[in-house]
Amino acid sequence: MIEFFFDCSSPWTYLAFHNIQPLARELDVPIRWRPILVGGVFNSVNPSVYAQRDNPVPAKRDYMLKDLQDWARAAGLTIVMPPSVFPVNSVKAMRGCLWLAPQDKLVPFATAVFEAYWQRDEDISQDAVLAQACQQAGVAPDDFFAGIAQPAVKEQLKANTEELIRRGGFGSPTIFVGDDMYFGNDRLVLLRAAVLRAKK
Repeated sequence: MIEFFFDCSSPWTYLAFHNIQPLARELDVPIRWRPILVGGVFNSVNPSVYAQRDNPVPAKRDYMLKDLQDWARAAGLTIVMPPSVFPVNSVKAMRGCLWLAPQDKLVPFATAVFEAYWQRDEDISQDAVLAQACQQAGVAPDDFFAGIAQPAVKEQLKANTEELIRRGGFGSPTIFVGDDMYFGNDRLVLLRAAVLRAKK
């Protein structure tokens, strides 16, 4: 099984979320989707992210933007970077992913959230944007907002985030094959090799 710890507020996570699904089908392995709050990870173990945003190295920043667009083009995706609201408060969206997982609605909802934020530059912290994502995923918005207000959902999102930190994660997406950790969209080729080794 592949475990995919993720937060929709990351463009690299959008790429990996998109790219890992056909890879998992090819390898015939299930994905366990693990919603987290990446801000909680940064605050706990990787605060240097904030310093890099506030005082970037210009050449490195420019190359990162080019690299992101190269990866997006290869995946057939459109990514607006930076979006108008960045970073964004993704807590409701990620609680929604968690609440929808048992209903097999996580993937269509997360896809809608990624598209809203990274393609259409919509603020996914806003209830109206999330309600539209619900409709795109075939989810009743009223049920959604009631569901994500449940204390158990809030606690599970916190628990997932803390689990990732305990297991050595420092950002999104973080992907595991057993205890073997991979970080980022550009590690999927290594992830593929790890799954094939595990299947021998």
